[in-house]
Amino acid sequence: MSDGLAGEAAALDAADVLRAKRAEFVLDGGDGSEGAAGAEGTVYLDGNSLGALPRAVPGRLADVVAREWGQLRIRSWAESGWWTAPERTGDRIGRIVGAAPGQVVAGDSTSVNVFKAVVAAIRLAEEDGGGRDEVLVDAATFPTDGYIAESAARMTGCRIRAVEAGDIARAAGPRTAVALVNHVDYRTGRLHDLPGTTAAVHATGARVVWDLCHSAGALPVGLDAHGVDLAVGCTYKYLNGGPGSPAYLYVRRDLQPRFDTPLPGWNSHADPFGMSPGYTPADGSPRGRVGTPDILSLLALDAALDVWDGVDLTAVRAKSLALTDFFLRCVDAYVPAGKAGPLTPAAHAERGSQVSLRCASGAAAVMAELARRGVVGDFRRPDVLRFGFTPLYTRFADAEHAARVLAEVLGR
Repeated sequence: MSDGLAGEAAALDAADVLRAKRAEFVLDGGDGSEGAAGAEGTVYLDGNSLGALPRAVPGRLADVVAREWGQLRIRSWAESGWWTAPERTGDRIGRIVGAAPGQVVAGDSTSVNVFKAVVAAIRLAEEDGGGRDEVLVDAATFPTDGYIAESAARMTGCRIRAVEAGDIARAAGPRTAVALVNHVDYRTGRLHDLPGTTAAVHATGARVVWDLCHSAGALPVGLDAHGVDLAVGCTYKYLNGGPGSPAYLYVRRDLQPRFDTPLPGWNSHADPFGMSPGYTPADGSPRGRVGTPDILSLLALDAALDVWDGVDLTAVRAKSLALTDFFLRCVDAYVPAGKAGPLTPAAHAERGSQVSLRCASGAAAVMAELARRGVVGDFRRPDVLRFGFTPLYTRFADAEHAARVLAEVLGR
């Protein structure tokens, strides 16, 4: 059986239209494109937590440090384009998430951007009138989103209500100001219905903020096409921006003049160097900025985004689904019955780009042993094994090898 699936993996890798992209990343085994799975030392299936390093980044960052900072120093704000980097990088992210230029700004953390977006959405609701005082939050949300939403609700006199993501469309009503929803559930890998939920919440007169941390770079999002109000996301997962790389904020173009940021920093002022004691917001996406941008990490992210040049997001989604389908087949074929089973939905319309397995016992120890044997995924308490499939560099051979090693560990 293993020979059959290993042979199928080799054939799928040979036909992969994205296979050349793997060589653009630093992976075990030289250029990242040679050798049988496992022979390089590590099969990396944790790009849903931290993406691999794109090869263009070290050289670009070295130039930023040595020349732009070391030689040009303060002149680089103008001569090297540091000042406009948040918008320039934001537009590159916008192409990946389906946003036309001028609507995404890169900077701050996801948590900070969630705060900006949720409070701004509540203020939009207040401006529209109607006594909207409810914030809906995805009940299984990534914890920081829940913490931030609860604080934003307290600060604005709203009440917060936790609802299963799939029920938010039905739960929204005349008192709802905003719904905060994760596009992909971080534990299970379930993909939620962005178009349908957005339309349903809009039908009640409320706004939606989408968290794209586990979907951007793994599948087409279509922010403009689906009329999303506001969205946030990180860049260190499928976008490969590096540990702690800047997050981003999307504000739909027609809402930008009404975007009332709760963090009116000097970088979002219409005339930041005027040093006025009164705040006048900038036009367009710069209104989402706060303080001085983190230039080193921001320009590392900008270089990392080079790997997306010319990439078709439909091909990325097709490979993601094919990889996760294949891994699930391998798990079904190799893993002893009753040892582990999928939490991730089988239906393509409900699946992101990770596979989560519920482990019958000792999940933490199982993941630790997998890592010791060169298969890197991650563990979520109490019993979830997560495997992220990054279409730009994950191979079908990696999926087959990981399932085979998992079966060996569980069959001990």
